[in-house]
Amino acid sequence: MNLPIDIRDIMSSGSKLREDRERPVRLAVFVDVEAPEALVEAVRVALHPQTGGAMLHIEVCSPGEALLIDPGADAVVALAGPGATLERSLASAREKFVPTLLLSLGEPALNVSHRLSHPMLDTIAAEETEQVVRSLGTWLADRVSGKRLALAHNFEFIRRAVAEESIKATAFQNGVIGFVAVIPGADMPLMTANQAKMILQIAAAYGQALGPERIKELALIVGGGFTLRAVARQLLDFIPGFGWAIKAGIGYSGTLAMGYAALEYFEEGGDISGVAQRVKEARDKAVEVARHRIGRGLPAEQPIPAHGYVVVDEGPLPVPPLEPGVVLPAAPAASGGDIQGAGVR
Repeated sequence: MNLPIDIRDIMSSGSKLREDRERPVRLAVFVDVEAPEALVEAVRVALHPQTGGAMLHIEVCSPGEALLIDPGADAVVALAGPGATLERSLASAREKFVPTLLLSLGEPALNVSHRLSHPMLDTIAAEETEQVVRSLGTWLADRVSGKRLALAHNFEFIRRAVAEESIKATAFQNGVIGFVAVIPGADMPLMTANQAKMILQIAAAYGQALGPERIKELALIVGGGFTLRAVARQLLDFIPGFGWAIKAGIGYSGTLAMGYAALEYFEEGGDISGVAQRVKEARDKAVEVARHRIGRGLPAEQPIPAHGYVVVDEGPLPVPPLEPGVVLPAAPAASGGDIQGAGVR
């Protein structure tokens, strides 16, 4: 099977990802002695390491105290109580340029930020502990980006946030590649390599085995680029002059579909041995949606639903889980050719 990319490069990426997720992670946890028990318990469960690569330093802070921070810590997570007990400790962490997040339960984030003189962007407050933990995962993936995979490898609650960061970044890159590529076919190797590496990154975040034995799965994933490219070529013939928009739209939305299919598969407990088929199915659905929509023509900038169905003449066609607001380029109604006969009502 001739592939448009170098498989050795993909496997080398897999080796690098294995190294990244084995990197040590050091987190400091500051706990206000008056912090709500529900918040303390939720964070304790969330930050229970899955491997020996994560080190947690936990200290309880009483009024009048200032906790010392190890400048080698990757981040500080502080659990606030009703007073200003943590204010000096938070200031000390910021002075050492350690990313520091303040968590609170049951009051507005703005109030907590002002009371403890801590930046609003690094303050999370919610009514439910589930919301706090979910936001904690997103914050860690963003602020400790150099160790995203290591964090995901050690803490289950952060895996989805890390995977979504990879999906969004790769979809954006492929959209840009489709937009700027001027040499026919030059975008294909880049897009397909990005998609394969994205799947590897998601698999690494979910603790999947990454090795040479997965070359067949990778080949199927990489092969998805051929189908996406074929649809783009059909649309180029169908709507002359709008190639840049078509390639960008297909590259972006197709990559999103493939990425979220892999994410949901691993969320359901699947392993890497079956992810290729799931990704292929999602890719094919995204391509079919594109064909049907272009077949009849749609208003400009009409989005593909994030979840739900696009209704076509043959019946409802499931839409892969895409980002809200994802768009494909609009087209005039078909007048001939083999892209017609099914449309959106």
